[in-house]
Amino acid sequence: MKRLFPLLAAALLAFAAHAEPIAFGLFGDTPYNRWEREHLPDLIAEMDGENLAFVIHDGDIKSGDGVCSDEAFKDILAVFRKSAHPLVYVPGDNDWTDCHRKSNGRYDPVERLDKLREWFYPDDFSLGRRRLKLERQSHDPAFARYRENVRWEIGGALFVALNVPGSDNNYHGTRRTGGPVPEFIERSAANRAWLAQAFALARSRKLAGILIAIQGNPGFHAANAGKPSPGYRDVLIQLREETQAFAGQVVLVHGDTHQHRIDQPMEDPDTGETVRNFTRVETFGSPFFGWVRGQVDAADPRVFSFSPRVWRSP
Repeated sequence: MKRLFPLLAAALLAFAAHAEPIAFGLFGDTPYNRWEREHLPDLIAEMDGENLAFVIHDGDIKSGDGVCSDEAFKDILAVFRKSAHPLVYVPGDNDWTDCHRKSNGRYDPVERLDKLREWFYPDDFSLGRRRLKLERQSHDPAFARYRENVRWEIGGALFVALNVPGSDNNYHGTRRTGGPVPEFIERSAANRAWLAQAFALARSRKLAGILIAIQGNPGFHAANAGKPSPGYRDVLIQLREETQAFAGQVVLVHGDTHQHRIDQPMEDPDTGETVRNFTRVETFGSPFFGWVRGQVDAADPRVFSFSPRVWRSP
C-alpha cells in the first residue's frame, strides 16, 4: 500500500479490537418498470429479514424515460419509509439531472433536486422505520442546500454519501456541449469539501475504513487511460490522492451502469500499479434485480467484505 504509515496502521489495529462486525445492504437502479415496482417491497422485505445496521439505495428510483412527477417521487418515498432498517438514499441522474427530457415531463432538474431534498432529507435522520442519526453537510452555512451529502460512523468505519450522479455528473446540464454549468461547479465544490472532511475525520478517529456511496459510474478505465470524463476527473483525482494517503481500506459504491462487480480499478498514474487499499462495488441494476450484503469488520485486514444476493421470486 503506497504511503502506508506504520504508526497509524498499528493504531487502526488497536482500534479494531473494540469494534464489532456490522452488516449492511446495498441496492439501486430500481425500480425501472412495473414488475420491479411491484416487487420492490419484497426486495426490501428480504433485507428486512436480515440483521442489517442500515441499507443504502445508490440512486435511480425510476427509469431514464419515467416521468419526474411529485407522485412518482412520493410513491417511492412511501416504500422507503416502510423499510425496517434505516435507509439512506443517494440521488441518481434519472431522479433529477435527466428530468428535462420530454419523456420525463420537461421538468427543471434543479427544481426536481430541491424537491428530493425537501421530501427525502427532511431532518437529520435516515428514512425507514428504525432511523439512523446522520450528519448532513447542510449544517455548514457555506453548503446549506446540500442535504443529500451525509456521513455516519459505525463498526470502526465511516460511511459517506455524495451527490455524484450519472450523465457525466451534470457537467453540461441540459446542454450537450460546452463547459461546466454553475450547478455542477457549485455542487462539486461542496463534494470536494465533504470528501476531504470525511478522510480527515477518519484519520483523526483512527478508523479502519471509509465507504463512499455515489450514483454515477466515474469511469475508472477511461481515467486510467488518461481520458477521464470531465464531470468525474476532479473527484477521481481527489479520491485517489486521499486513498493513497489513508492507512485503512476505502470502498466506492455506485450504480449507474447496471453491471454488478466487485473489483479494484483504481491505478496510480505514475506507476500504473493498482491502488491496493481501494475497492469498487457496483450494485445490481435493472433488469437485474437484487442487492449486495456488505460487512465491515475492523479486525479483518480487508475491513470490508461483500456478497451478492440475486432476488428470486418465491
